[in-house]
Amino acid sequence: MAHGIPRPVEDADSRPFWEGCREGVLRIQRCASCGRHVFYPRLLCPHCFSDQLSWVEASGAGRIHTYTVVHRAFGPFQADVPYVVALVDLDEGVRMMTRILGDRSSVRIGARVRVEFVEADEGLVLPYFRVMDEATAS
Repeated sequence: MAHGIPRPVEDADSRPFWEGCREGVLRIQRCASCGRHVFYPRLLCPHCFSDQLSWVEASGAGRIHTYTVVHRAFGPFQADVPYVVALVDLDEGVRMMTRILGDRSSVRIGARVRVEFVEADEGLVLPYFRVMDEATAS
């Protein structure tokens, strides 16, 4: 992975997410008022505007909504090309932008994926996903 990549800001709203990544756990928020899951981390539920959000462990499984293969990148990402960037719909109903690991020929819209945590830079652990083989994808 590239070194010296831009680092996300870990603030009070997002700290449980980043701590979870470092622990190998995908955490997202869930609203106690309407019961819906929320991602990206925030103070108010975007569905009902409640402030009753708590952190829960996500399954780490989902489907590829869409993707692109990056062939030209800038700065610290140049060494990684080509790589796949995707929008993944988690089973909990939220969508995440992420990278897809592994063989690019297995990447397709609708493919089942599972989270893997990668130390993308020193001390920076990110949730990437890998396409599940058909036997374990159900």
